[in-house]
Amino acid sequence: MQLCREYRIPHSLFRGHGDGTWTDLDRRKALAYEDYLRQVCPSCGTRPDEWDETAGGDEDAYRAITHRCVGCQLIADKQKHVPTGDEGHGVKVLLIPSSVHAALQFQAAHH
Repeated sequence: MQLCREYRIPHSLFRGHGDGTWTDLDRRKALAYEDYLRQVCPSCGTRPDEWDETAGGDEDAYRAITHRCVGCQLIADKQKHVPTGDEGHGVKVLLIPSSVHAALQFQAAHH
């Protein structure tokens, strides 16, 4: 359903059936998926029913773990060097591939 939502196509077409018109079943699936997405916490990605034992969930449904993303670490380290105040307003730290960085450096040095 995620791809159907992204490409705005009926589920029946995604499955290779029909002529691309939205059937009643396609609409019901799309509405159910939207309802599901509204229940998902934007911060942790879980839904209340997953934790609620009276709704078939389990209070131990998930475990919190740590994970280090090297890309996020590089961004956080570089962000420390962004000037404060007006000089730093609008400055964003991005990751670009090393090959692209080298090409940009080469272009800057030769123009």
